[in-house]
Amino acid sequence: MSFVFKCKKYVVKKYLSWLPVVLLTLSVTNYSQKKVCPSLEKTISKTISFAVYKSNSYTSKIYNNTSAQLQITIEKVSDKKHTVIWGKTFDAKLLKHYPDLKNALLQKVTVPDVACKKERLEISYTLTYNSNGSELHIQGDTIVVCTADSKIHIGV
Repeated sequence: MSFVFKCKKYVVKKYLSWLPVVLLTLSVTNYSQKKVCPSLEKTISKTISFAVYKSNSYTSKIYNNTSAQLQITIEKVSDKKHTVIWGKTFDAKLLKHYPDLKNALLQKVTVPDVACKKERLEISYTLTYNSNGSELHIQGDTIVVCTADSKIHIGV
């Protein structure tokens, strides 16, 4: 009986000595698979709606020769990488020719494959006012949240 007990003890010690090596191998394999395999994070399609309208009546004579042009850019940002995924320039037109809020110029953009945990969408716009050759540039930006569709109002 004592011989059998000694043999079992030896076998257990032999296998236990390999346990750290096996665990280390499994953890390295698991870590390397995370680095090599692409992320399986769920992506969504994000819809952004823009409404462009005049924020004033612009009926005064001083605005008769004043126009505005709008440029909008959407960027997908992850870590330190910025990728422009959409851009549009609205033609310059006289301020009084822009519609009011009820009749706003509408633009809908759908951005596919947004990984919410690793990426964000940044929207920037530049309004360029031109009055008899003098220009004024106004910039704005916003970060879009992944949870719901976004509506961006830009008053000219």
